[in-house]
Amino acid sequence: MTSGADHTCTRRIRMSGIVQGVGLRPTVWRLATEEGLSGHVRNDACGVEIEVSGPLPAIERFVERLRSEPPPLARIDHVTIEALALGGSPDGFRIVDSRGGPITTGIVADAATCPACLAEVVDPADRRHGYAFTNCTHCGPRLTIVRAIPYDRGNTAMDVFAMCAKCRREYDDPADRRFHAEPNACPVCGPRLWLEAADGALLEGDAITLAAGRLAEAGLLALKGLGGFHLACDAANEIAVRDLRQRKGRPAKPLALMVADLAMAETIAHVGEQERTLLSSPVAPIVLLRRRDGARLAEAVAPGQTRIGVMLAYTPLHHLLLRAVGRPLGMTSGNRSEEPQ
Repeated sequence: MTSGADHTCTRRIRMSGIVQGVGLRPTVWRLATEEGLSGHVRNDACGVEIEVSGPLPAIERFVERLRSEPPPLARIDHVTIEALALGGSPDGFRIVDSRGGPITTGIVADAATCPACLAEVVDPADRRHGYAFTNCTHCGPRLTIVRAIPYDRGNTAMDVFAMCAKCRREYDDPADRRFHAEPNACPVCGPRLWLEAADGALLEGDAITLAAGRLAEAGLLALKGLGGFHLACDAANEIAVRDLRQRKGRPAKPLALMVADLAMAETIAHVGEQERTLLSSPVAPIVLLRRRDGARLAEAVAPGQTRIGVMLAYTPLHHLLLRAVGRPLGMTSGNRSEEPQ
């Protein structure tokens, strides 16, 4: 092994932090390919392990670009670099199978639907049009579906869904944003959506249309989100909001509101630039906003309050339902007050 600028050398690079399930391996593959490096990358119980061979300046650029160009959901806490005997792969750079061991890494939290996935969900020409479980490496469930590390499909709740040929091609293509997106699915091969009555009977028809109709008639809905259920109602309907409060045993504490987008948020509250940024982040937090005078909201949503808690729809299911309803929904966790989910 030599370390001169014009000679090939090999380095092992270890990255820890939130580095699994965030699209880091395809980013590594892309950057290594662009820098003309050979080697491989894999997930393991400690994070991500990379071995690269090539000219030292190219390896140094590669490492710097990894630090400065991580995928949106990644958080790189530590990077270690070790010199190795000359290695690399004659086939260029590869993504190889994960490796287990003592666990010292974490899994990223679930993330709100990204703009690219939302565009597919609302595009009538797209094969995922109207699909409530659309996701990619930049969004969707992570922590709520994983059973073990490394974060591979076989270690998640998605292992019972065999991918169709189209989803498998996306999953296997390092240049695709769904490369090793472990919850990757579509209407052909993935989970399905249904609506059932209070007695458990399955209701016939389009679940989104039926649910929107129930809400419009002052009905209540238990809605599956990431990690639990929401109890939902029409936030403009005083009868529905009071019914929800009575059933949940929550007489006065304000209810959070979910809206389809920033435009809908601005019909009920004043939204400044900082609030827009917070609302639109992958975390999809509830943000306290100043209520607009004359906002079409039931008084029982936030009795006596000048501020309301607002969040954007954060899964394709929420987006589809909010678009069908066309107005804000009152949301609270699916449990009686002071009891667990």
